[in-house]
Amino acid sequence: MEIVAGDIGGTHARFALARIEQGRVVALDDPVTLRTTDHASLPLAWAAFAERIGRPLPRAAGIAIAAPIRGETLKLTNNSWVIRPATLASDLHVDAVTLINDFGAVGHAVAHAGPEHFVHIAGPDQPLPADGVISIVGPGTGLGVAYLLRRDGRQFVVETEGGHLDFAPLDSVEEAILARLRAKHRRVSAERVVAGPGLAEIHATIAALEGQPVLAGDDKILWTAAFDGSDPLATAALDRFCLSLGAVTGDIALAQGANAVVLAGGIGARLKNHLPRSGFAGRFLAKGRYEAMMAAMPIKLITHPQPGLLGAVVAFAEQHGDRA
Repeated sequence: MEIVAGDIGGTHARFALARIEQGRVVALDDPVTLRTTDHASLPLAWAAFAERIGRPLPRAAGIAIAAPIRGETLKLTNNSWVIRPATLASDLHVDAVTLINDFGAVGHAVAHAGPEHFVHIAGPDQPLPADGVISIVGPGTGLGVAYLLRRDGRQFVVETEGGHLDFAPLDSVEEAILARLRAKHRRVSAERVVAGPGLAEIHATIAALEGQPVLAGDDKILWTAAFDGSDPLATAALDRFCLSLGAVTGDIALAQGANAVVLAGGIGARLKNHLPRSGFAGRFLAKGRYEAMMAAMPIKLITHPQPGLLGAVVAFAEQHGDRA
């Protein structure tokens, strides 16, 4: 059967046609990406997608949304759309719809994707385990966290809010980062540091420690400077980001009882070549009496170009099969 896959975030709404056979995703077309600010609601963006592809849409949908799937009304961060799960099927003129949290969708993508969609980052270079827990950590605009439990041939995805755990500094530089953030926020979570906007906070802290002026700037420009080496402070901030990400990822894996880790998210994808030569792995391992256990975990990065869309289709297939 054919369905529409959707991945709705704060800035962009992505849609694609997908096909399911015997309960498995067999095709996912190239996505159409729309800016959420160009459309007043999800149904209007849905109609714009239908106009873009030039034909009626299938009457089934799997949609990932950057919000907890709870309550009668879903509200997204940085997006004015209001989504009401109870009326969504009729609003979109479909017969069946699956709604899933966006990082839950990434978890389903990890469960479904083949080995060609993963690259090795650290730890033993071996496949993801067929049995056990796989922690999934995704630095992007925020810090997404989920886990995949594989047991007796079955797979269970659980999305969490693990990115909002307290940030735990491990040295004087991170103490300074925490102090800077505490001056702005009553509580400092891990995603304040190891998500996209965190690089600017790290950069400003290092500048202050070096006695240099703290200059306001665009996050995208700062990330570009960090990767191309044009700004030594930005490069130092990127190195610190990777250290902190390693520590946070290790904490999450330890708390979830993981056997392996998969990294995801927009920032995660950009770090693909940088992480293996950074301090990420050393900080991931540094868990005292559990260092040997941490060293046994393979750490992969998912490279599928649209894990949110793929996961939304997988979630639909799990709920409805291919007979919706």
